[in-house]
Amino acid sequence: MTWTAPPVERTAQLGSPGTLDERHMLEGWLTRHRETLLAKCAGLDPERLARTAVEPSGLSLLGLVRHMAEVERWWFRRQFRGEGIGDVHAGPSDGNEGFDGVDPANAERDFGLFRAEVAACEAAVAGHGLDEVFASTGGRPLSLRWVYLLMIQEYARHNGHADLLRERTDGVTGD
Repeated sequence: MTWTAPPVERTAQLGSPGTLDERHMLEGWLTRHRETLLAKCAGLDPERLARTAVEPSGLSLLGLVRHMAEVERWWFRRQFRGEGIGDVHAGPSDGNEGFDGVDPANAERDFGLFRAEVAACEAAVAGHGLDEVFASTGGRPLSLRWVYLLMIQEYARHNGHADLLRERTDGVTGD
Protein backbone atom coordinates (compact mmCIF):
# COMPACT_ATOMS: atom_id res chain seq x y z
CA MET A 1 0.00 0.00 0.00
CA THR A 2 1.29 3.44 -0.91
CA TRP A 3 1.78 5.94 1.90
CA THR A 4 -0.57 8.94 1.90
CA ALA A 5 -0.48 12.04 4.05
CA PRO A 6 -2.47 11.17 7.19
CA PRO A 7 -5.69 12.90 8.26
CA VAL A 8 -5.32 15.67 10.82
CA GLU A 9 -7.05 15.73 14.15
CA ARG A 10 -7.66 19.32 15.17
CA THR A 11 -6.17 20.00 18.60
CA ALA A 12 -5.82 23.79 18.62
CA GLN A 13 -7.51 25.38 21.61
CA LEU A 14 -8.59 28.81 20.45
CA GLY A 15 -11.32 29.49 23.02
CA SER A 16 -13.90 32.21 22.73
CA PRO A 17 -12.57 35.67 21.92
CA GLY A 18 -10.98 37.12 25.01
CA THR A 19 -11.16 33.99 27.14
CA LEU A 20 -7.55 32.84 26.81
CA ASP A 21 -4.44 34.64 27.88
CA GLU A 22 -2.11 35.96 25.19
CA ARG A 23 0.32 33.01 25.27
CA HIS A 24 -2.44 30.45 24.87
CA MET A 25 -4.01 32.45 22.03
CA LEU A 26 -0.70 32.70 20.16
CA GLU A 27 0.07 29.02 20.70
CA GLY A 28 -3.48 28.10 19.67
CA TRP A 29 -3.37 30.07 16.44
CA LEU A 30 0.07 28.73 15.56
CA THR A 31 -1.13 25.17 16.21
CA ARG A 32 -4.23 25.84 14.10
CA HIS A 33 -2.08 26.98 11.18
CA ARG A 34 0.31 24.03 11.52
CA GLU A 35 -2.67 21.67 11.45
CA THR A 36 -4.20 23.51 8.50
CA LEU A 37 -1.09 22.97 6.38
CA LEU A 38 -1.15 19.25 7.17
CA ALA A 39 -4.92 19.10 6.51
CA LYS A 40 -4.32 20.54 3.04
CA CYS A 41 -2.06 17.54 2.38
CA ALA A 42 -4.23 14.83 3.95
CA GLY A 43 -5.05 11.89 1.72
CA LEU A 44 -2.60 12.73 -1.05
CA ASP A 45 0.05 10.29 -2.21
CA PRO A 46 3.70 11.38 -2.54
CA GLU A 47 3.46 12.21 -6.25
CA ARG A 48 0.49 14.51 -5.75
CA LEU A 49 2.14 16.16 -2.75
CA ALA A 50 5.20 16.94 -4.88
CA ARG A 51 3.17 18.20 -7.85
CA THR A 52 3.70 21.83 -8.84
CA ALA A 53 0.10 22.66 -9.68
CA VAL A 54 0.07 26.47 -10.01
CA GLU A 55 2.28 27.25 -12.98
CA PRO A 56 4.68 28.90 -13.41
CA SER A 57 5.39 28.57 -9.69
CA GLY A 58 7.57 25.71 -8.52
CA LEU A 59 5.65 25.45 -5.22
CA SER A 60 4.27 22.12 -4.11
CA LEU A 61 2.46 21.02 -0.97
CA LEU A 62 5.44 18.87 -0.01
CA GLY A 63 7.74 21.84 -0.61
CA LEU A 64 5.59 23.93 1.76
CA VAL A 65 5.81 21.27 4.48
CA ARG A 66 9.60 21.13 4.04
CA HIS A 67 9.84 24.94 4.01
CA MET A 68 7.85 25.34 7.20
CA ALA A 69 10.06 22.79 8.98
CA GLU A 70 13.02 25.00 8.03
CA VAL A 71 11.29 28.21 9.12
CA GLU A 72 10.25 26.66 12.45
CA ARG A 73 13.83 25.58 13.14
CA TRP A 74 15.29 28.91 12.05
CA TRP A 75 13.17 31.12 14.30
CA PHE A 76 12.49 29.03 17.39
CA ARG A 77 15.68 27.01 17.70
CA ARG A 78 18.46 28.73 15.79
CA GLN A 79 17.46 32.34 16.42
CA PHE A 80 15.54 32.37 19.72
CA ARG A 81 17.42 29.55 21.48
CA GLY A 82 20.72 30.09 19.68
CA GLU A 83 21.13 26.39 18.92
CA GLY A 84 24.06 25.69 16.63
CA ILE A 85 22.24 23.25 14.38
CA GLY A 86 22.06 22.97 10.61
CA ASP A 87 19.14 22.86 8.24
CA VAL A 88 16.37 20.29 8.44
CA HIS A 89 16.73 19.50 4.73
CA ALA A 90 20.21 19.60 3.30
CA GLY A 91 21.68 18.28 0.12
CA PRO A 92 23.10 19.24 -3.22
CA SER A 93 19.72 20.21 -4.69
CA ASP A 94 18.42 22.02 -1.61
CA GLY A 95 19.35 25.47 -0.49
CA ASN A 96 16.09 27.35 -0.71
CA GLU A 97 14.59 26.75 2.75
CA GLY A 98 13.14 23.37 1.85
CA PHE A 99 11.43 24.38 -1.39
CA ASP A 100 14.16 22.79 -3.52
CA GLY A 101 15.06 19.13 -3.44
CA VAL A 102 11.46 17.89 -3.18
CA ASP A 103 11.37 14.17 -3.91
CA PRO A 104 8.13 12.17 -3.68
CA ALA A 105 10.16 9.18 -2.49
CA ASN A 106 10.93 11.13 0.70
CA ALA A 107 7.41 12.41 1.43
CA GLU A 108 6.76 10.23 4.47
CA ARG A 109 10.19 11.08 5.89
CA ASP A 110 9.64 14.80 5.24
CA PHE A 111 6.31 14.74 7.08
CA GLY A 112 8.02 13.01 9.99
CA LEU A 113 10.76 15.64 10.00
CA PHE A 114 8.14 18.41 10.03
CA ARG A 115 6.31 16.88 12.99
CA ALA A 116 9.57 16.27 14.86
CA GLU A 117 10.70 19.85 14.24
CA VAL A 118 7.41 21.27 15.51
CA ALA A 119 7.76 19.19 18.69
CA ALA A 120 11.38 20.32 19.13
CA CYS A 121 10.36 23.96 18.64
CA GLU A 122 7.55 23.68 21.17
CA ALA A 123 10.03 22.23 23.65
CA ALA A 124 12.56 24.97 22.87
CA VAL A 125 10.18 27.75 23.91
CA ALA A 126 8.44 25.99 26.80
CA GLY A 127 8.91 27.96 29.98
CA HIS A 128 10.09 31.11 28.20
CA GLY A 129 8.10 34.32 28.46
CA LEU A 130 6.76 36.21 25.46
CA ASP A 131 8.77 39.27 26.52
CA GLU A 132 12.07 37.37 26.48
CA VAL A 133 14.40 39.14 24.07
CA PHE A 134 17.18 37.69 21.94
CA ALA A 135 19.58 39.20 19.42
CA SER A 136 18.83 38.01 15.89
CA THR A 137 21.68 37.15 13.56
CA GLY A 138 21.13 40.58 12.05
CA GLY A 139 21.77 42.13 15.47
CA ARG A 140 18.21 43.31 16.04
CA PRO A 141 16.67 42.64 19.44
CA LEU A 142 13.49 40.59 19.00
CA SER A 143 11.04 39.05 21.46
CA LEU A 144 9.55 35.59 21.53
CA ARG A 145 6.17 37.30 21.04
CA TRP A 146 7.48 38.72 17.74
CA VAL A 147 8.51 35.20 16.64
CA TYR A 148 5.05 33.81 17.37
CA LEU A 149 3.43 36.60 15.37
CA LEU A 150 5.88 36.13 12.50
CA MET A 151 5.23 32.39 12.43
CA ILE A 152 1.44 32.87 12.42
CA GLN A 153 1.69 35.23 9.43
CA GLU A 154 4.16 32.90 7.67
CA TYR A 155 1.75 29.98 7.99
CA ALA A 156 -1.25 32.11 7.03
CA ARG A 157 0.48 33.21 3.83
CA HIS A 158 1.63 29.73 2.90
CA ASN A 159 -1.70 28.15 3.82
CA GLY A 160 -3.20 30.42 1.16
CA HIS A 161 -0.73 28.90 -1.29
CA ALA A 162 -1.67 25.43 -0.02
CA ASP A 163 -5.37 26.21 -0.68
CA LEU A 164 -4.62 26.89 -4.33
CA LEU A 165 -2.27 23.94 -4.72
CA ARG A 166 -4.78 21.50 -3.23
CA GLU A 167 -7.67 22.81 -5.28
CA ARG A 168 -5.59 22.54 -8.47
CA THR A 169 -4.41 19.04 -7.51
CA ASP A 170 -7.76 17.35 -6.92
CA GLY A 171 -10.45 20.01 -6.52
CA VAL A 172 -10.63 19.79 -2.73
CA THR A 173 -11.36 23.09 -0.99
CA GLY A 174 -11.82 24.06 2.64
CA ASP A 175 -9.95 22.54 5.56
